[in-house]
Amino acid sequence: MAANLSEPSLQASTENSSMHFSRFSLGGAIALALFATASPASATEEDFNIWTGQFIVVDLNEEGDWFVRGEAQERFTDDADRLGQLLLRSLVGYRINDRVSIGGGYAYILTDPVGPVEVNEHRFYQELNVRLVETSGGLTIDSRTRLEQRTFEEGDQTAWRFRNFVQLRASITQNNKVIAYTEPFIELNETEFQRGGLSVWRNFVGVSFPLAEGIEVVPGYLNQYVIRDGEDRIDHIANVNLFLNF
Repeated sequence: MAANLSEPSLQASTENSSMHFSRFSLGGAIALALFATASPASATEEDFNIWTGQFIVVDLNEEGDWFVRGEAQERFTDDADRLGQLLLRSLVGYRINDRVSIGGGYAYILTDPVGPVEVNEHRFYQELNVRLVETSGGLTIDSRTRLEQRTFEEGDQTAWRFRNFVQLRASITQNNKVIAYTEPFIELNETEFQRGGLSVWRNFVGVSFPLAEGIEVVPGYLNQYVIRDGEDRIDHIANVNLFLNF
């Protein structure tokens, strides 16, 4: 996700410290990629997916403190043979300062697995975005904490879920950045649609390519580990996202 934060750079004290951050960022991204591709021995089911996404952020006033965000994600599953899930999500947000924003929104998710009947989810959520680090060398680390209330047309219970997303962006050329993130999903209660506890862990590594001012495309590899009552599942995902900021 493109950061909605723009904290002024934290000046590196020396040229060597800037180089250290650059090496750390690249090394961290590589380590994350290696972790993402590691398959625990207990997992016996694997699938190849293609996920595409379109994300747009629009400021609502001249000061730039209020903004709206919209997104659509198309997830092709079962060896990328079919549209297994469609996600449409919106948010209204407020920037408290240069490094912190809050917001709340709604998402509709249609899940259409092979075999079981399709599931229609209506999800309400609140989130806190914080820029943790920004350096003059172009390295940033952002955190997004999200609390979700998930309701389903096929059920009558509300499922609560907690997600914490941490993303690193580091310059590798004048125009391109390596991007890596990790995000665990923790279910806070048990319902007919979730088992409780750690359920999903996503890890991503990719590279950004600017197309125009405020527009970039980010292709990469996303590893999704799904914890289930029976055998777990690993999804190997070719992920391509388009980000627009106005």
